[in-house]
Amino acid sequence: MKHHLYTAALLSLGGLAASPQAQAQTAERKTAIGLHANATQYRGDLGNRFWNFQNMPYSGGIDITRYVGKVLDIKLDLDYLRLRYPADENNAGVGPRFRAQLYQAGLGFKIKAPINDNFFLHPYVLIEPGFAWVLADRYASTTAANNFTRFGSFTGQLGGGLDFHLGQGAVLFLQATQGYLQTTDDRLDGIDNNATTFWDKKDRYLNFSAGVRANLGQAQDTDGDGVSDKKDKCPGTPTGVKVDLNGCPLDRDGDGVADYQDKCPDVKGLAALQGCPDTDNDGVADSDDKCPNTPAGVRVDASGCPLDSDGDKVPDFQDKCPNTPSGVQVDASGCPLDRDGDGVPDFQDRCPDRAGPASNKGCPEMKAEAKKTLNEATKYIQFNFDKATLKPSSYPKLQQMVQILNEYPDYSLSIAGHTDSKGDDNYNLRLSYERATTARTYLLSKGIAAERIEARGYGETKPIATNDTDAGRALNRRVDFDPYLTGEANAAEAKYGPAPTVAELLQQGKTSPAPKKAPAKKAATRKPAARKAPRRR
Repeated sequence: MKHHLYTAALLSLGGLAASPQAQAQTAERKTAIGLHANATQYRGDLGNRFWNFQNMPYSGGIDITRYVGKVLDIKLDLDYLRLRYPADENNAGVGPRFRAQLYQAGLGFKIKAPINDNFFLHPYVLIEPGFAWVLADRYASTTAANNFTRFGSFTGQLGGGLDFHLGQGAVLFLQATQGYLQTTDDRLDGIDNNATTFWDKKDRYLNFSAGVRANLGQAQDTDGDGVSDKKDKCPGTPTGVKVDLNGCPLDRDGDGVADYQDKCPDVKGLAALQGCPDTDNDGVADSDDKCPNTPAGVRVDASGCPLDSDGDKVPDFQDKCPNTPSGVQVDASGCPLDRDGDGVPDFQDRCPDRAGPASNKGCPEMKAEAKKTLNEATKYIQFNFDKATLKPSSYPKLQQMVQILNEYPDYSLSIAGHTDSKGDDNYNLRLSYERATTARTYLLSKGIAAERIEARGYGETKPIATNDTDAGRALNRRVDFDPYLTGEANAAEAKYGPAPTVAELLQQGKTSPAPKKAPAKKAATRKPAARKAPRRR
């Protein structure tokens, strides 16, 4: 319930100050009245509570301020202040303690910073002599009887504060001062510590205040535009017209024609044309011209705007690349973007974020050493006999491939499996595909994206040597690794064509295009030997 009545009064005055009729205190409205709240901190012979904000006693007051000049106001303060030590009376200990009530009146001098009245923030210094009637209860201990004292005392306060002018009406102020009482024994708390210096001898207190203030009276404003006659340079402005700080009608474009009479208030024009211009002489009237400032000689469309033949939003007269394909992103000069600066525009660049030559679609070229490693990999990738399982000796080379693919993220890898002509065609086709798939699975297990590796099987259809000799067949049993730019044609398909299917092999019969065998030499007569089973791989 404490201070509820005071709080209600403070809010009511705040509403008055914020009303549209109220204005910040100026030379035209010189008197202001306000309400404020106080919080005090004691320092004296009993102890020091300065800058300790716990359990501060609260109180309040009223103030009346009179505008004297740009740097000076006179202020009358009527305050009710409360002091106590210790701060928490319920846990005061056993030592001396006191509490006091001060009914204080002061006449202060506010020395303001020389700031324009219309600025929202006004700092000031306050010097305020005054008089206080003091009611003090002094205790020697928790068990001692009260020592109730009444006395009058001259006071002095020194401090400063800030006035905040909110909107056109409300003034919020914050203030902090240090106060002194001139008692007969210089002892507010009734205790003498035998101090000899002025600062230690004086009992004193800090007073923190916050409140609102509203001005009294009303400045004369004949035309009702919100600017007083004293400041109004255009006193006959029609009702309802927006004005500037000087009371003159707004003229946003500065062409001498007030906005309320200007048909083109945001563009400088001529008074004879009601503030509208005809500046570009492009054959399109300014009232219909969507681009009224087009340079002389520039071709325009029906709306008066410069032509943009390729629709890239850069007009032709500024477009260094006027024939850019539709939908292509361009820079400020109208030319296609080239983020990596390699001379290949992004819409044609397979690798727009990594520089490369135009001959390689704008992608970095793979080093000869990396190409050699992939091309020679077929010599080192080996499988167990007649199976699609890798031999351990293959892993180092496969790991090199992983490193190359990580180094060149714009490339994909084609894996093509091949066999010799021994055995069944369909079996060979499956085996070649499974071996290519095994190599692909290993690379995927090392983190290479699946869409970057394609496995194909060509069986015995793409030999590189004769199948009539062991050496030739050994060369034909291979797995090819060919890199190519992602998005381009698969390297194996470009080299060998589409991979065959089992159905195609069945339709074609014997599909191996191996060279014809030379006529066999007549063998020496020997005893028939038992036939061996066909050798598988």
